[in-house]
Amino acid sequence: MSLRPLLPLLAAAVLAGCAASPTMPATAPDGARADVAILETTDVHANVLSWDYFKAKDDPTVGYERVATLIRRARAEFPNNFLFDSGDTIQGTVLADYQALVAPIGCDQELAIYKAMDAMGYDGGTAGNHEFNYGLPFLSQVTGTPMEIDGKRTGHCAGPHFPLVLSNVFDATSGKPIFKPWTMVKKTIEAYSADGSRLQVPLKVAIIGFAPPPILKWDQRNLEGKVTVSGVVEAAQRYLPQIEAQHPDLVVAILHGGLNTAPYTSDMENGGWYLAGVPGIDVLLLGHSHTEFPGPRYADMKDVDARRGFVRGKPAVMGGFFGKDLGVIKLALERENGRWTIDRDDTHSEVRPICPQKNPCVPADPAIAPLVAQAHAATLVYVNTPIGRSTLRLSSYFADEGDMTALAVVNAAQRDYVQRELPKLHPELAGVPVLAAAAAFRTGFGGPDDYTDVPPGPLTLRSAADLYFYPNTLAAVKTDGAGVKAWLEKSAERFNRIDPARPGEQPLINTRVPGFNFDQIQGDLSYAIDVRKPVGQRIVDLEYRGKPVDPAQPFVVATNNYRASGGGNFPGLDGSNIVFDTTDGVREIVAAWLKRLGTLDRDALPAPSWHFAPMKTRGPVTFTAAAGKQAIAAADGATGIRQLRENGDGTATYAIDLAGSAPPGADGNRRHARRHAGH
Repeated sequence: MSLRPLLPLLAAAVLAGCAASPTMPATAPDGARADVAILETTDVHANVLSWDYFKAKDDPTVGYERVATLIRRARAEFPNNFLFDSGDTIQGTVLADYQALVAPIGCDQELAIYKAMDAMGYDGGTAGNHEFNYGLPFLSQVTGTPMEIDGKRTGHCAGPHFPLVLSNVFDATSGKPIFKPWTMVKKTIEAYSADGSRLQVPLKVAIIGFAPPPILKWDQRNLEGKVTVSGVVEAAQRYLPQIEAQHPDLVVAILHGGLNTAPYTSDMENGGWYLAGVPGIDVLLLGHSHTEFPGPRYADMKDVDARRGFVRGKPAVMGGFFGKDLGVIKLALERENGRWTIDRDDTHSEVRPICPQKNPCVPADPAIAPLVAQAHAATLVYVNTPIGRSTLRLSSYFADEGDMTALAVVNAAQRDYVQRELPKLHPELAGVPVLAAAAAFRTGFGGPDDYTDVPPGPLTLRSAADLYFYPNTLAAVKTDGAGVKAWLEKSAERFNRIDPARPGEQPLINTRVPGFNFDQIQGDLSYAIDVRKPVGQRIVDLEYRGKPVDPAQPFVVATNNYRASGGGNFPGLDGSNIVFDTTDGVREIVAAWLKRLGTLDRDALPAPSWHFAPMKTRGPVTFTAAAGKQAIAAADGATGIRQLRENGDGTATYAIDLAGSAPPGADGNRRHARRHAGH
């Protein structure tokens, strides 16, 4: 049927609609104003649902399904809006690992997290460092982005229904960016002329994305020889002329990184402060740091307004992590000399939490859960696969204070694997002592439930996932006694320096050093941490099998690929001394070790390796942990820990008596560790 006879009627209908609508000029006149909201999610880490896969229960304090409610509310408040994501989106939960590693989705399937995000209609996003954890082929597939990988072009698969931009990661062979470096998002917005008339006008927003440059170290196995990376400032300067040639109204930089005013380098992890200083960038979206901006953490930073949300005069926001928050920038735009400008006096940023108080949290958006129900159900079946039993409670509530029950399992499994496999590749290293290093990944950063806690009884794959949070693979490095000490000194930066003569409370933990950088090394090794001493001088009484460690004594240390390749900037660890690595994940190695063991009891674990150097303090030395857990500390032999007070948010302030410090359970375990040495 021809449409030609209907054209006059259609034209009349269009004209009638235009007559009833605000005028639609090609550009806004000078003096016009508009409010535009830039909405941001970041570091969602595949927390699609408000569900804790480790504890097998609802968790209303996290989950994209609740952020979706905030997005809908913000859009109702700000009809002119754009929604962007700053990365670390596809990795971070057992659901993510299931879809990537256990039952990888097909080319025609979309990731659960992208299904949820598509339901909310994003305008763009970028890639964070954890996007690369599963390798480039998987990233290419699930983002729907064909890439050149090892000389072969990947196909076009299902991906998110919004553009992903990344300007500082390039194919190592062709030199071309692996994602589109930038793109233009065009929308019609509502504005008001100087006389109050309502207008419909176009707005062109250019977005440019950036990943943290250290991905080459952190994911060396996946990226070495395949991609190159530039600094974020260099990438911005490279592509901004192209962007400006298209005459955007606004340029939004989407950075998976935070703020750091240390001298700029091209491999700076958190280059947001310097990116904000690049001419041509109007708005900055931040991430990676797992904190909120604006917020008190940045109150004393140079040229930063941590109350209203400006970095070097540019509006900026960083919206939390794990689906806990939504970042919102309310931009007040004013038309001057034929361009939109930002009225900074009427512009501000804020982070809107899904739980504005402890209770209640906002309800979940009902549209999200049905989209991922099948993947969620399959993941639950997977994590409940039995692998053994435990007579012990394995927790990280007091891992910073010397309770190594949970870490000992990881270290025992890592050490066992390397001792069995390393001689097959390197017979010359068969006689070199093997140690193992592990850190507690869950030490309360995400709240009072953010701890490993595996009760006595049946063990499942969920238990292994709780014991080992990240999808790291196993690696081993060759070092010496001096290298082991330097490794431990770096780890001991987790603690503040304590003055024994100071009255009043002194916090033990240096919160600027994350728990995942406090490596604890085991394997017939013992040492003390003297927190009276300055950084770099805290490791004392370092012994191997009861004898002082010779700085020249060779050791092999089993660890994860992140640490072995330089993650955390530990001295002597840059990937050059890796003597063994495998594609096997540490989590899977832990699960296999527990399954072979059958029943886990204290005899199977190595001795706790360290304690604080004893000292008597005038005032209490304090730390924060989940409330009501003192009995767990006592059961594991940490008798010097007592709860002082509850903080009203599920946490409590504890005190630790350093005068009688010793490794929890040391007497009971050392005998067993020696019995099992070399297994």
